[in-house]
Amino acid sequence: MKHPLRVLYQMVKADFLERVRRYSFLLTLAGALWLAYGVIAEKVTIVVGDGYRGVYNSAWIGMLMAVCCSTFLSLCAFYVVKNSVERDSVTRVGRILAATPMRKEFYTVAKTLSNFAVLASMVLVLMAAAVVMQWLRPEARPISLWQLWSPFLFISLPAMFVTASVAVLFETLPVLRGGVGNVIYFFVWTFTLAAGVETRLDDVVGIHVLSNSTRQALARLKPGATEITRFSLSIGGDHPLRTFLWTGVHWTLQVLLWRLSWVAVALGFALLASVFFHRFDPARERIRIRKPKYARASVDSPVFAVEPASSKYVHTSLTALQQHKHNRFARLVYSELLLMTKGLHWWWYVVGGGLLVAQFASPTQAARGGVLLAAWIWPVLVWSQMGCRESRYATQSLIFSAENVVYRQLLALWSAGVMVALLTGLGAGARLLFSANWQMFAAWLSATLFIPSMALALGVWSGSGKFFEALYTVWWYIGPLHQLPSLDFVGGSRNSSSPALYLAMAAALLLAACVGRRRQVAYA
Repeated sequence: MKHPLRVLYQMVKADFLERVRRYSFLLTLAGALWLAYGVIAEKVTIVVGDGYRGVYNSAWIGMLMAVCCSTFLSLCAFYVVKNSVERDSVTRVGRILAATPMRKEFYTVAKTLSNFAVLASMVLVLMAAAVVMQWLRPEARPISLWQLWSPFLFISLPAMFVTASVAVLFETLPVLRGGVGNVIYFFVWTFTLAAGVETRLDDVVGIHVLSNSTRQALARLKPGATEITRFSLSIGGDHPLRTFLWTGVHWTLQVLLWRLSWVAVALGFALLASVFFHRFDPARERIRIRKPKYARASVDSPVFAVEPASSKYVHTSLTALQQHKHNRFARLVYSELLLMTKGLHWWWYVVGGGLLVAQFASPTQAARGGVLLAAWIWPVLVWSQMGCRESRYATQSLIFSAENVVYRQLLALWSAGVMVALLTGLGAGARLLFSANWQMFAAWLSATLFIPSMALALGVWSGSGKFFEALYTVWWYIGPLHQLPSLDFVGGSRNSSSPALYLAMAAALLLAACVGRRRQVAYA
């Protein structure tokens, strides 16, 4: 019998090698490296006091990159690693593991460690990039590896361990293991960041550690400076011109214990996940397989007609087919709409109907503001199915063998997604149309085309709905909700209204979806 540690090592190794070969891993790593470059190019700035920043020495670059790394990866990399348990269930590997004497606690801890290994590899790449970044920015010499790398060890790695354990916990909870959990995690992540900024407690991403240390250093060097610290991501904005020398965080025993406490929290999440883990029991996986409903066939049914006279039934069917030939596309759109909304509970329609009524009843500004935004975040799980349903249910060979599948079926799917956007935002659009607010109505109309186009393109190329769920939720939060002009696809204000841009983006995304589907059909 193999030693448990050897089994643990083999499980972590297998998961790690499978993950790092994915495109999602490379894309997330590329985004983290771009963020590292943004630190040196002053795209990402931390302003201390009344417009101060630290001198770009090893301590400041290391801490700034570590905080940005833990902030970025704790969000984006969560969606990269949140599929380990699901993959074992889909590939039936879990059934094999369930037949072994492996304990549930051992499995969830192993999955947490495999997730952490993937995230830690990204952190190691950023640690190497930090050396290059200080070499490219010769504002302070020499390079101190301890000051440069200690924030990654004590800030980023514990944050990645927590992210890895939360991903396993979400996969074991019945409601959070699907698309609902992908959306809810974003708001949990946002609340955690806000709590770390507002409270005096040590937060998981290390913002409080950086804020407390830099304010104390600035108070010693600049006694008249105010103790206001803010963390801002600016692209092309004003850069702080005044600098002060910061020699890094003093890693006292108290600070280290606070940071190590997050490792204990992560282990607690991993053990808690074992409580909800169903150990791949088919009776507890809640996979409902509906029995086909066979219609009661009579003796004169065309299915059982064997006489030559049965040709009249064939003639009737062909005649009906010719009569309905002109509306086959409409029936296909209707079928796609039924597939998209299949499985939704009654309360989903109640909430959607309430938001629709609120758009008609609320004032015009509120109808196209918060109510419309809530109405267009509600069907995010409906849109996320677009383009990836064939990969999820392994029906590529069946679907792609149909006639004209690239354009007719894809256009029908896109039309169904547009119908969902039109129906859920109908109240705001009607109010804008009746008030003759043509600019805002054009922005609303462009959004109804842009959202399903993005869902379709991301679904076709990624083969999963997680990419759209994560990207759309973040985009919705940063752009329309906060009315950031460069990202507000809804056009909440006249300054942020750019319908022509998002119409062009919708057309480009639809074209990208067609190209991706042609590629899938060619290699199916």
